[in-house]
Parts: sequence; structure tokens; C-alpha cells
Amino acid sequence: MESQAEVNFGKSIIVPSVQELTKEPIFNIPARYVRDDQEDPLIVSYDPSLPSVPVIDLERLDVEAYMNSELDSLHSACKDWGFFQVVNHGVSTSLLEEFRTQIDSFFKLPYEEKKNLWQEPNNQEGFGQLFVVSDEQKLDWSDMFYITTLPHNIRRGHLFDKLQPKLRETLETYSIEVEKLALTILGHMAKALKMDVEEMRELFSDGVQSMRMNYYPQCPEPDKAIGFTPHSDADALTILCQVNETEGLQIRKEGRWVLVKPLPNAFVVNIGDIMEIVSNGIYRSIEHRAIVNSTKERLSIATFYSSNLDSELGPAPSLIGPGNPANFRRVPLEKYFKEFFARKLSGKSYLDFMRIENGEGNTS
Repeated sequence: MESQAEVNFGKSIIVPSVQELTKEPIFNIPARYVRDDQEDPLIVSYDPSLPSVPVIDLERLDVEAYMNSELDSLHSACKDWGFFQVVNHGVSTSLLEEFRTQIDSFFKLPYEEKKNLWQEPNNQEGFGQLFVVSDEQKLDWSDMFYITTLPHNIRRGHLFDKLQPKLRETLETYSIEVEKLALTILGHMAKALKMDVEEMRELFSDGVQSMRMNYYPQCPEPDKAIGFTPHSDADALTILCQVNETEGLQIRKEGRWVLVKPLPNAFVVNIGDIMEIVSNGIYRSIEHRAIVNSTKERLSIATFYSSNLDSELGPAPSLIGPGNPANFRRVPLEKYFKEFFARKLSGKSYLDFMRIENGEGNTS
């Protein structure tokens, strides 16, 4: 176990920067970004009369008069949507504004400076793209910066050292605040699931946290490209902060893509595969993707929160029993992540790999 040193969860083939590509006027996107395999983002059915994702008020979860109804709302959001927005979350607006400003400036750094922070062939952290496993693979119309933030002892220290001091300081503060928020939400989820609260606490205290800062440049042919391939997240919870006003996140709901409209200073939260496994399938991770825009860039910051590195991942013991068998296998968390990052991103295929088929292990 590498728990006292940097942990390398995987690598990704290094690819060109899309942001650099768009600095010169282009009218047609290169063939490697043309995604004939995706449903056309411009003609996917979207009904504005459908509700956007549910909104959960975290303050109401601590007020006795509202607690039960808000907990019911959280439970149904996790079961029926897998996505929700949180308001009154306790993270200060001034911190959010400062971090957004820092990330906007970060992606505007000269390319020569960014190259010092680029991915290395043997590790996926830094600027680049994730899940690129072959030179023929189609690419997303985006750049990202990916970094493991918690716990401190598994960080790539030299990558942090290369960040500008002001960004590093804001990142540290934001990382701690979002960890607190994740643990608060997970605590409420344990209550909603009628799961042993101590089980949830043990699993997620000192959890693995990473961040992905996303930059989706303007695209001259947005109907031919995709900003982020449809996928579900491998973590327990993803907490997304929208950096600018441009919308682009879509979730698959009842067979169609629904655009998420972020509320000002709210977080968009989604259930990841780990939480689907821990809840034994009661809560569902949902496929989502990012589309691109011909006139506007889009920036976002996704924080991924997972169980602690020494944990074994599997359905919570308090949620399984003779009449409620486990639907997922048990694996050490580190093994789970390494196998996830070694694959090409494809919908919920990795969660299906973790699922126990009917009768699997049955010797009768």
C-alpha cells in the first residue's frame, strides 16, 4: 500500500491543448474531435417545461420544523435524479468569487507557463485530458487541470509547489470547505438511507478528494463535438462550481438529455458510482456530459469526494441482510480507482463491471 506517499491512480496519453488550437481562427474542427458516435447536442430533445434538477436547502436539514420534509426531498433527489443543487451550503460567496477569479486567470496563463504543469507520461495529474488510452481515440473539446487535493499525504507535492502562491492558498481553503460540505451531505444521506451513521463516518473520514478544473473553448462546429464524453463519476459525490455563466452540463433523464441550469452561488451535486455501490443501488449515479458552444467558453470546477484510501468498497453492511443481498462486489478502493482510470470512458460501464450478476457466487 502506498498510503504514506504519493499515490498514482493512473495515466493518460498526452494530447494537444484545445485552448491553444482555438487561438487561431478555425472553421472546421480536426477529425480527431469529430464525434459521430454522440447524439447531436443541438437536436437532442429538451423540454423546458420539465423541471431542472431538484434544489436542496442544507439549512432546512438542521431545523426541526423542516428537517423531515427536506430529508425526504434529498432522498428522492438521490433515488430519482442522482443530481441536485444545494443552497445555503455554508461556503462563503467571497471564497467562491475569489476561486472563480483564480481559475479564470489560471487558464489564461501563457502556454509556456502551463507546460510546466502539464501531465507527465506516467501520471494523469496536471493539464491535459483524462481517459485517453489510444492514439486513435476520439477526443473531447476541452482542456482540464486535474489534481489530488486530500489527504495531504498522497498529494503530488511538486505539482502544488508549481502553482502560483495565491491560487495554492485559495485552493487549500476551498478544498477544506468542500470536504466539510461533502461530509455534511453524506451524513444526511446516511439518515435518509437509514444506514448506520457511524459506518458512513468511518468510510468517508479522511476521504480521497481530487479536483478537475474544466475549460471548454468556443467551438466552430458544436454539433460535431462533445465537451465531455457521457459518463458517470467513479467517486461518491461530485460537487460542481460553475465558474462563468455559460451552461453546458446535461444529464440523461428518462432517455433524454436535460440541461442543468445552475443557480447563482449554488453547487450542483451528483451521486457517483461509489455511492451507488455503498447504498446497494438505492441511490443511482447518472450519466452526464458537457456540450460546447460556438460563441462562449465555459469553465467549471468539479470536486470529487470518495471514501478513504484504506477502505474496502462495497455495499454498507447495515443495508444488506437475508432479504436484501449485496448487488455489488467488494474491492479495495485503490484497486477500484486504478481499474477505473485504466479504461476508456464509456457511460456506466465500469459500475456494471462491479455489479454482482444474479446467481454469481451461488454454488447450489
